[in-house]
Amino acid sequence: MTTFQMISGLPRSGSTLLSAILRQNPRFIAGVTSPVAMLCTNLLHSMSSANEFSPFFTDERRRAIIHGVFDAYYGQGQPNRVVFDTNRTWTARLSLVAELYPNAKVICCVREVAWIIDSIERLVSRNALQPSRIFNYKTGGSIYARAETLMDRERGLIGLAWTSLREAWFGEHADRLIVVRYESLTRDPADVMRRLYKELNEPFVDHDFNNVIYDEPGYDAELGTPGLHQVRSKVEYRERETCLPLDLFAKYAGVNFWLSPKLNQRGVFVI
Repeated sequence: MTTFQMISGLPRSGSTLLSAILRQNPRFIAGVTSPVAMLCTNLLHSMSSANEFSPFFTDERRRAIIHGVFDAYYGQGQPNRVVFDTNRTWTARLSLVAELYPNAKVICCVREVAWIIDSIERLVSRNALQPSRIFNYKTGGSIYARAETLMDRERGLIGLAWTSLREAWFGEHADRLIVVRYESLTRDPADVMRRLYKELNEPFVDHDFNNVIYDEPGYDAELGTPGLHQVRSKVEYRERETCLPLDLFAKYAGVNFWLSPKLNQRGVFVI
C-alpha cells in the first residue's frame, strides 16, 4: 500500500532540497511541484453543482475519483512506498488532505520572507536575458515593484503561499503540519532528517548530504527561470549579504511567526 505525504510551505525555502534528500531513500518518491493538487481542484469543481451532472456524484464517488488521480499519477502497485507530493497550495487544502488521507502530514518548508525575496531577485538577475513567469514574463520595473508583485496575497508567488501557510497554522488541522526551517535544514540536515523520520513514523535511513543532486532544467526553462529547482551537491548554509535595498529588506525581516510560542497555540511541530 502506498502512503501519501505532502510537501508545501513557502517558495525558495528548501522544498526542492528536502525532496532531493528524501529521494535518496529507495522507498520514497519526491520531486518538484506536481499538478496533482490542480487536477483535484479542477475535478472537484467539475463534480460540483456548477455541473449539470452533479446529482450523479456522491461524496464516496468524489473521494474515489480523487484517489484515482493520485494512483494514476504516481502509479499503482507500489507496495510499501511513500509518496511526497509537493504543492504550495496544500496548506490551503488541509480539509481535503484530511478527507483523502487521514494519516497524512503536510511538511511546510519556511524561511524569512526577506531572504526569499533576496533569493528570487538573485535568480532573476542571473537570467537577465530571460523574462520569468514569476513576473508574468514582464521586463523592467524596480526591485520594489517586483517585491510588491511577489507579496500579492491573491496571485503573488510568496504572498499566496504566505497567507495559505498562516491559514493552515491557525486552522483546525494544524496538527498535521510539520514545519521545517530552511536554516535548520541547511545547517544540520542530519538532525532535521532524524526528527522528520520520527514524526512521520518511518524507519530511519542514512543520507549522503555531500552528494545531494537534483535539477529540472526543462521545467525551469519553461518557467523562464533557469536554475529555479537546481540543488547544489553539498548541503550547507552559506552566509551572504543581501542584494536588496536595506529598507526593503527591513520591511519584510523578522516576521517569522513560526518562531513565536505565543502564536503557536495549536502546538505545530517546528524543526
